[in-house]
Amino acid sequence: MTKTDPSQTQAASFASLPLPAAMLANLEQLGYKAMTPIQAASLPLALAGRDLIAQAKTGSGKTAAFTLPLLARLAPRQFAVQALVLCPTRELADQVTAEIRRLARAEDNIKTLTLCGGVPLRGQLSSLSHGAHIVVGTPGRILDHLARETLSLEALSTLVLDEADRMLDMGFAEDIAKVVAACPKSRQTLLFSATYPDGVASMAGRFMRDPAEVKLTERHDASKIRQRFYEVEERDRLHAVGRLLEHFRPVSTLAFCNTKQQCRDLVDVLQGQGVVALELHGDLDQRERDQVLVQFANRSCSVLVATDVAARGLDITQLEAVINVDITPDPAVHTHRVGRTGRAGEDGWAFSLASMDEMGRVGRIDEMQGRASEWHPLSELTPAVGAGPLLPPMVTLQIAGGRKEKIRPGDVLGALTKDMGIDGTKIGKINVNDFSTYVAVERGIADKALAGLNAGKVKGKTVKARRL
Repeated sequence: MTKTDPSQTQAASFASLPLPAAMLANLEQLGYKAMTPIQAASLPLALAGRDLIAQAKTGSGKTAAFTLPLLARLAPRQFAVQALVLCPTRELADQVTAEIRRLARAEDNIKTLTLCGGVPLRGQLSSLSHGAHIVVGTPGRILDHLARETLSLEALSTLVLDEADRMLDMGFAEDIAKVVAACPKSRQTLLFSATYPDGVASMAGRFMRDPAEVKLTERHDASKIRQRFYEVEERDRLHAVGRLLEHFRPVSTLAFCNTKQQCRDLVDVLQGQGVVALELHGDLDQRERDQVLVQFANRSCSVLVATDVAARGLDITQLEAVINVDITPDPAVHTHRVGRTGRAGEDGWAFSLASMDEMGRVGRIDEMQGRASEWHPLSELTPAVGAGPLLPPMVTLQIAGGRKEKIRPGDVLGALTKDMGIDGTKIGKINVNDFSTYVAVERGIADKALAGLNAGKVKGKTVKARRL
């Protein structure tokens, strides 16, 4: 097994890789400048055909690290499934599919399909009947299609296991083994994982041939993340979150709780204080989950309250603060939580609330981080003077109609700017799903935009819109 430490790898240009000119031109156009450490360490090995185990967190550039090799092995004129990417959740599968489509633009007619649970089978069966080159999906749904014989992996040349540790956490070990058994033995296997527990090592031993190992040892830029701990009485814990928000006033905050019930309780408290807060945990159905994530990502929700399992795989940019409402028993999980903020050169806050019962856990975190935590008294938290309630800058409008009605983001943008005369700078992210479209608009123009959408037309058709 070859081991490489990406933290020792110099930032290199994609032009140093054996990639076609059209693909290099597309990377340039997409804004891919220098390779990230994980890309620089893994791409030469993967492009040379090696099996690969790569330890890399969300946001490190891992999707391109496995997509470029699978595209290099693809025969576009052979209309069969040649690459399969297994992901733990539908959200991650959707993110990966979107990035693969962007990276595959240099080639004509590369078809990528997403096959996940929580979506009707009928549409997937129809899409599969038309064929695909690349399939991205969750283990259970892939297995379902294999059992129905609606998916064949006979032509597969690349298998990717993305977030392998989380798939094991979610109980997918047996499903993954069955999917691998349906793949040709001559394939290339690329395994990506944020952590490297024993389960991932044994999976690699069973499914991979002499894999190269790339371990990302780079740490979060501590100078960009300011950590503070506050001692709390159990009865004051949830209200302390509100005090942090009123004092520091972050636009976008991810608050971690150890249990689903704690998530629900905190959302009730924050909403009672007038904060726009939403919860994310395993009891939400797929539609609810999609709506929560859209609102948080487009900055029309101030606080997302989540469990660790529900938040894994989310890559949310511009996150001003992380709050550890409960201290996690696992110091590595604490590091993952804190590393959500302070990305892409931005500054971030990480606040942790700890009761006397949790001081042992804080001690383990200090030991792992190699320094003592910085403690502050709750009494120094005072509401910002004359600031008013903490409100998110954007509001989300939902339009009934999406990809199935052939609506594109440009159609919605055109309706708002050309037809209604709204300044384009006041319009945020536009997300088009199969049956719904979500558009973020600045709070001050939300009523005007909503009235205009309901009175006007999108793509020549009248639509129904509502405020989420």
